[in-house]
Amino acid sequence: MSIAVESSNDKNIVDRSRPRRNAGVAKTVRATRDRLQVGQPSNLEFAREMLLLHINAILQGAAAMPILVLAATAISIYFGESFELIPWAAVTLTAYAALVFFARRASSQTFDRDTTAKWARRFLLGHLAIGICWAIFAAQDCAECTDPSFSFYKGVILLVAVAATAMTTFTLRRAIVASFMPPVLVFSALAYLTQNPYDIGMAIVVVAAFGFFIFVSDRLYFSNLKLLSFQSEKVALIAELEVAKAMSDEARRRAEEANLAKSRFLASMSHELRTPLNAILGFSEVMSGEVLGPLANPTYKDYAADIHRSGQHLLNLINEILDLSRIEAGRYDLAEDALSLAEIAEDCIGMVQLKARSKEITIAEQFERTLPLVWVDERAMRQVVLNLLSNAVKFTPARGHITVKVGWTAGGGQYIAVSDNGPGIPEEEIPIVLSAFGQGSIAIKSAEQGTGLGLPIVQAILAKHGGQFVLKSRLREGTEAIAILPPRRVLQGLPPINDGDLPTRQARKPAFA
Repeated sequence: MSIAVESSNDKNIVDRSRPRRNAGVAKTVRATRDRLQVGQPSNLEFAREMLLLHINAILQGAAAMPILVLAATAISIYFGESFELIPWAAVTLTAYAALVFFARRASSQTFDRDTTAKWARRFLLGHLAIGICWAIFAAQDCAECTDPSFSFYKGVILLVAVAATAMTTFTLRRAIVASFMPPVLVFSALAYLTQNPYDIGMAIVVVAAFGFFIFVSDRLYFSNLKLLSFQSEKVALIAELEVAKAMSDEARRRAEEANLAKSRFLASMSHELRTPLNAILGFSEVMSGEVLGPLANPTYKDYAADIHRSGQHLLNLINEILDLSRIEAGRYDLAEDALSLAEIAEDCIGMVQLKARSKEITIAEQFERTLPLVWVDERAMRQVVLNLLSNAVKFTPARGHITVKVGWTAGGGQYIAVSDNGPGIPEEEIPIVLSAFGQGSIAIKSAEQGTGLGLPIVQAILAKHGGQFVLKSRLREGTEAIAILPPRRVLQGLPPINDGDLPTRQARKPAFA
């Protein structure tokens, strides 16, 4: 049988070993989410990035501090006519050169946790050496100076140096302290020893400025740390989204494969079930009609009729399942033609009229007779109208009434509406009724239970035509089902065309609104 041929392929399609391969991906997603929800990261997590930023700052500002050193030396020589700061300038420039050399060497290194800590200590020592050099500058004295101008000059140079260093070394904690704690201490100690009010005042200014720049440097450090944290979270979120997308794609692929397996199964089972069903329907109809002669026992005739009705019900169920499966798989092709929606409704009303009369149900028609034709699939639209009418007849109580309307929509399309005065559907159950195999509480309690596929098929057929299905219902007030076709399905009237006006014979195609 065909089902045996496809069984091995279907088994591969719905392989249950695949969910286990997603376990690692799901674990990664959970770990990333947990890490992002912990809170602010510690300084150690971004020590490497902060050190790299510090190295980059040293290399980019390599010429700034040497220029300040040379300027301080030149000003001292110009005003003091003394060359005592030249050796200091040489030593200080050497210290800055060594720091830049270390930075260049470090820029080519690969950092781990231990290497990062080691290089951070080296840079702190380099800044301390520079601080000692500035302490030597702060200890300089001018014997020829009789006013506080030299103290003011040293204080200004130290302030400029502290400010420049704070802006370039904030990515390495305690770097500004290592660089300028020695000169500030020396400058303050000399002011205390001299007891000169001008020197003491300048020392207070330098100490206050030093404390302020330490505060600013710390704020910049933590702000930069927070920016790195945000960047890391963004990268982690992007990675999590990519993982989630991969999982979604995998789930979608598996769902498509499962849907394909379902379609193969239904296609196979349809051929396997229809053959014996046709035999059951045919033989039961022959027996109930007593074609080959009367049955000896009348009960057998009733049994044959029951067999025929049950077989017909089963065949209808198989056809509905196959229709829905083809629609979901995108294999439901429309054989479109120009048809009258009102005529389709009239024909379908005639098909359910017999059952409606058995329950003494009246069916009222409210059609607009001047409606133009619509470009639809006749079989599909008949199925839509029949499903709506069958549901209305099924759930409308005896001696009830049903109204069928066909007319224009506000947007220029056409609609067919079937309303009844049945028990209605609770508002919260409408989504259930519109889902495949879904049935409301009224339908479950009814003696004429269906498959729950009628309305989903109606929805799918109308969506295939670009239309819309609306279900309105209130408990104990009845139900109204509206099938809407879009304006582009309504045919416009075309002016007559003479054959002589056409250069060649062309097939005329319907024009859509």
